[in-house]
Amino acid sequence: MKKCMHPADRIVATMNRLYYNGMTTVSGGNLSIMDNEGNMWISPSGVDKGALTREDIMKITPDGQIIGRNRPSVEYPFHLSVLRKRPDFKAVLHAHPTPLVGFSLMRIVPDLTLMADTAKICGSVVFAKYAVPGSQKLGDLISAEFEKGYNTVMLENHGVVIGAPSMEEAFRMFEALDFTARVQIACATMGKKGKGLTEAELARYQDFKAPTYKALEPAAVTNQEIDLRNDMMKKSTRAYGLNLFSSVDGVWSARLADGSQVITPEGFDPLEGCGCDMVRVKGDAAEAGKTPSKYATFCAKVYEKYPEINSVIVARCPSAMAFAQTDAKFDARLIPESYIQLKDVPVLPFMSLLEDPDKALEQLNPKNPVGIIANDCVISMGTSVLAAYDHLEVLEYSARALVSCAAVGHPVTTMNDAQIQEICDVFNL
Repeated sequence: MKKCMHPADRIVATMNRLYYNGMTTVSGGNLSIMDNEGNMWISPSGVDKGALTREDIMKITPDGQIIGRNRPSVEYPFHLSVLRKRPDFKAVLHAHPTPLVGFSLMRIVPDLTLMADTAKICGSVVFAKYAVPGSQKLGDLISAEFEKGYNTVMLENHGVVIGAPSMEEAFRMFEALDFTARVQIACATMGKKGKGLTEAELARYQDFKAPTYKALEPAAVTNQEIDLRNDMMKKSTRAYGLNLFSSVDGVWSARLADGSQVITPEGFDPLEGCGCDMVRVKGDAAEAGKTPSKYATFCAKVYEKYPEINSVIVARCPSAMAFAQTDAKFDARLIPESYIQLKDVPVLPFMSLLEDPDKALEQLNPKNPVGIIANDCVISMGTSVLAAYDHLEVLEYSARALVSCAAVGHPVTTMNDAQIQEICDVFNL
């Protein structure tokens, strides 16, 4: 998606993102945007959410005139009410992805302490009582919670409503909440309760200050850098489509021939950004006007210590993160590919990549290129962009297999020592 879009195009693009990521159904969910002229643009009722066009989006003028070839969403009264009562909002997102529907049925809010960014992104989350969709009563119940200052409202037996200054921000909040629900479900499937972060740990994360970089001297862009930026962009977009990244997190770095690195900026969204948004960092200097990811220092330490490592990924994949949130042990001796790609996967302390990268690299190395950081993230290193991606993908797919086994309830049989030794001998591990 592009950052500068007509409201109707933005609604279509966001609905596509929701639908094709399994976050809504053909008939479910509705989106609205208030433009600078006081017009509300809203998704239609009774139109396939997976095939919307710009012409399908409805416009409601400040004097109440409804313009367009369809009927506006039946929920449009509450959208209008929320946007009028909260002038700081320019967008409202309503959808019912299965994880959040499950929590709405249980009347509980996902644990916002499982990941350090979630509470900061979503703010406090509150429930609104049940009422018939499209009814004035439902609109009043939802609006009442937003009037209290909440930006995220879950609906009993329904879904979630998010209000934000932009549709991009509303989507990030929505995806962060949905992702937390997915991780919590994965933990529960394994019979575990996510341990969550303490207030002190959350404060520690929020107070962390990345180094300040001076402006990097402009230099001619090499073909290698162009290729790396394009490759990282393609792979990060693919990773997003496979639920390895989200719009909230996902950091990618690659080494250039001169020892510098190209890394995604803070808050990089694979579907909103492009290769030119990535930041070149060399020593204590970075491209002027850009903010590299806070993991840039860790990546620089990796490249300094291991000349054979040329790419690093930091991510939060839903199934793998279940092992970061609980005391469940991740064992890569599942199938030959899992062990070949992952070897022994260490679990490192919370924030270790940021606070003590040298100590973290005592356990992470070219032979053990993947690690799990408690209550934080997963890390994957590789000899190339593709190799780092491959390790990450195998980690998440292996974790999904283990979560599936837990759901069935039968014990897992891993490969034995003799089988592992045979793999090591054949593949020179």
